[in-house]
Amino acid sequence: MWGGGGVVAARLSLVEREEIAVGRAREESVASIAARLGRAVSTISREIAKLSFEWLGQPYRAVAADETARLFRARPRRGKLVQDSPLRRAVIDKLQQRWSPEQISAWLAVEYAGDAGMQVSHETIYQAVYLQARGNLRAELSHQKALRTGRVRRQARTSAAGALRSARPWVDLHISARPAEAADRAVPGHWEGDLLVGARNHSVVATLVERSSRYVRLVALPDGKISEFVAAQLAEAMRALPASLRRTLTWDQGSEMADHATFTLATGIEVYFCDPHSPWQRGSNENTNRLLRDYFPKGSTDFTTLTQADLDTVADQLNTRPRHTLNWQTPAQRLNQLLVATTT
Repeated sequence: MWGGGGVVAARLSLVEREEIAVGRAREESVASIAARLGRAVSTISREIAKLSFEWLGQPYRAVAADETARLFRARPRRGKLVQDSPLRRAVIDKLQQRWSPEQISAWLAVEYAGDAGMQVSHETIYQAVYLQARGNLRAELSHQKALRTGRVRRQARTSAAGALRSARPWVDLHISARPAEAADRAVPGHWEGDLLVGARNHSVVATLVERSSRYVRLVALPDGKISEFVAAQLAEAMRALPASLRRTLTWDQGSEMADHATFTLATGIEVYFCDPHSPWQRGSNENTNRLLRDYFPKGSTDFTTLTQADLDTVADQLNTRPRHTLNWQTPAQRLNQLLVATTT
């Protein structure tokens, strides 16, 4: 309880206070109660003196004493993000860019190293977003974060559909044949790809992620997922990259890549196919697609209304966002670092 000057020395639990109440009702001595609880005699005597009304003839009551002690404790300090400040404005700016609290906290630690006033934990940011008394940041955000997955159970598929999917003559290069350097992420230029589907499955966009850096490219597909058009659009996007970034592409077994030979001829990039129902074999791409759902909700996005410039803006935001898996570098920084290393 309280030492000299009202400083808290030891905090008793409600269970211990109930034991004190029982002891006092039995007219046990303070020393006896303290010995049973393994507490100092001075702790128990101060407890009774400060938190009971025995001097008014009232018995010591555990619940009343516990509540009084709670009220006596120091009030929690004011949150760092409650009032307007450069720190609060910096946090809001990054939240508007859809950075996570953990990313913001890590970025602040690097960007403002040595400035304690610009440091804040990710837990404090979470509280400021979701607890009004801790900052109410949510009211200042132009968008609301939501769960990135909406489905609560797996969808059943018919056996006939399974048999149809098993006949995929375009699947010739299996992921097991992919170069080892692609698996260990040591060399840039190995990509993972997939389609991101819009509302009612009426529109799509291609998502490409470089495995070593997690660098993202988004490719508009105005003609849908017809394989010859997908191959042409992907080839145009990948030809814009330096040769050192055009090594392999890993895709699932979807029919949109049936014309992958044309893509390979145009770019020199071999396409390797994952096992069926094995999204973890394109783990970087799967994770990126979940991040993209924050920008493009499946139930309301029509990709035909978005230009390539719109998609480039979103990709740029992801590529300049620090990532935990990159030791808080951004994908753009890591890719540049890898390119320099491979050319020196």
